[in-house]
Amino acid sequence: MEHITVVGASLAGLATVRALRAQEFEGRITVIGDEQHEPYDRPPLSKEYLAGTVSEEDIGLTDSDDVELGVEWVLGQAASSLDNAGKAVVLEDGSRVGTDAVVLATGARARQFPGGCPQGVHTLRTLDDARALRSELVPGARLVVIGAGFIGAEIASTAAALGCEVDVVEAADVPLQRPLGAEMGAVCGRLHARNGARLHVGTGLAELVGETRVTAVRLTDGRELPADVVVVGIGAQPNTEWLAGSGLEIDDGVRTDEQGRTTIPEVLAVGDCAHSYRDYTAGWLRLEHWTNALQQPAAAVAALLGREHSAPAHHSVPYFWSDQYGHKIQFAGHRSADCTVQVEEGDPDSGDFLALYLDAEERPVGVLAIDRARPFGQWRRKLAKSR
Repeated sequence: MEHITVVGASLAGLATVRALRAQEFEGRITVIGDEQHEPYDRPPLSKEYLAGTVSEEDIGLTDSDDVELGVEWVLGQAASSLDNAGKAVVLEDGSRVGTDAVVLATGARARQFPGGCPQGVHTLRTLDDARALRSELVPGARLVVIGAGFIGAEIASTAAALGCEVDVVEAADVPLQRPLGAEMGAVCGRLHARNGARLHVGTGLAELVGETRVTAVRLTDGRELPADVVVVGIGAQPNTEWLAGSGLEIDDGVRTDEQGRTTIPEVLAVGDCAHSYRDYTAGWLRLEHWTNALQQPAAAVAALLGREHSAPAHHSVPYFWSDQYGHKIQFAGHRSADCTVQVEEGDPDSGDFLALYLDAEERPVGVLAIDRARPFGQWRRKLAKSR
């Protein structure tokens, strides 16, 4: 191979480029990105950047060492199709980037509220999204967050610290029910009330009120919450529509094996757009988390180049974290519907604890901790060794 194209100027895309050079690929590398920006760190967008405590320069991911990578950046230009027969990525302006192999790192985008939205309604996924939202989070502003998942909770946390009046609306009975289960989701949900944010569960968004600009949110239970600003945080969907007709298997992302290989040998997928087989779960899983986007590309590059790749055992264990109201929430492993929860340390009511998720045979398969980084790290490594 003489030319490898990475589609997606993301953390996963940059990690792919770095892995290619680290694994001694000396050929041409092109990175295609639909944003005008070079890769930047997304987690601070809902926290430090939104709060104004870090700058755009601070969240940039490229550094002086990356100049030596010899990358051709094609920014502000989305890929529109993948021509496998012609071995090319077709861009939205009709131009073609001929290539020997492609690594897909197109990530995911925020789900939109169906229908038109008045001014003051936001999603948060990109730097441009964060710029727009940051200008509206002023002290006293009435913010309604639709969705109490990780992104919604982090925005609520940041906004409350900025002096906004915050309401959080969640359709499920408890926040974070899908990743953490009802018991621990309720524990994390209590962080909102402790910090002055009002949490409304078991209801959803029925209608945005306001013609030119949003003035309120009407809920499915009939209540109406006044709003100056609304953030819709109802999940993300992988950016894979442009791959229709490519021959790739698309199922909530691009289906891959454990190393990122797709059904086409010279095409791999990594990061948020990859629905990859996971040895730890013995099934397919699409992870929308920073750690996976950073770690998965090295294995994919090794597979593409025919190299050996070994990573620390704990890298195989799904992992994510979230910073909310001054607390660090960490989870490793995988929760299934039949898991039970066993508190090992601390007290969930105090917001400082560590809990294990046990499968039907009472084997630990997951660990959740709030503000217990050291024992959490120990359990994360234990989970890796147990498989």
